Amino acid sequence: MFAGTLTRNVETATAEYTGMIHSSRFDIAIQLEARAKMSARSPDYDLTAINKSGRKVRIGTAWNETGNTSGNPYISMQLDVGLGPFRVNAVQTKEARAAQSGEFEIIPLVSNGLMKSGSISGELTAMDADNAFTGYIANMMFDLEFMLIENSYKSEETHPDYRIEVSSPRGTPIRVGSAWMAKSSRTGNDYLSLLINTPDGDLRVNAVQNEEQRGGQTFSIIPFIDSGEQPQDAGAGLSLVA
Repeated sequence: MFAGTLTRNVETATAEYTGMIHSSRFDIAIQLEARAKMSARSPDYDLTAINKSGRKVRIGTAWNETGNTSGNPYISMQLDVGLGPFRVNAVQTKEARAAQSGEFEIIPLVSNGLMKSGSISGELTAMDADNAFTGYIANMMFDLEFMLIENSYKSEETHPDYRIEVSSPRGTPIRVGSAWMAKSSRTGNDYLSLLINTPDGDLRVNAVQNEEQRGGQTFSIIPFIDSGEQPQDAGAGLSLVA
């Protein structure tokens, strides 16, 4: 579960990019400094940060990449801040590309693997304003409190209706998944389909209402059961686009 921002600096700056990366456990300022390439697949950048003693340390490497499908440039980063190595991508929104901006968003590396939902508990409650929800999801290994925020960038029917966010220690919102409004073809009841990046991997669950909850603001989160009714994009890994 990672999020952040990256900004391209002026050409005379020591670091080509500076930014912040956040998780539910840390907030770290980072820099990308150009390095000599030894081969075509050698990293383009050293990824550095300042430790608690004030010393600049190398925490990873980064590569300039191009999307196979979109053809859009992005930056692939692999880093380790003491919790084990992980990978993230720095991508630009359509608006940033159109404006030829140097602003990037850091998102988790999209995964096509889904963990089994198993024994999951959780609840989702509709808030009175902003068409938002607040909730939690938990098992014996993790306990996450999150919010569902309306996806203002939705432009296609299959795009998520909501983005799922948690907070970093500094309170920075971190997008950890997506949610879709759906209707059961069997019962006709409305429910939400959630795809969340948890510490154990990508997790799919549904938020449904039982007879007592129906018509109210509270939903129960239950393990996903494949009935063939999930939204079109919900099976394609963690959707962080739109």
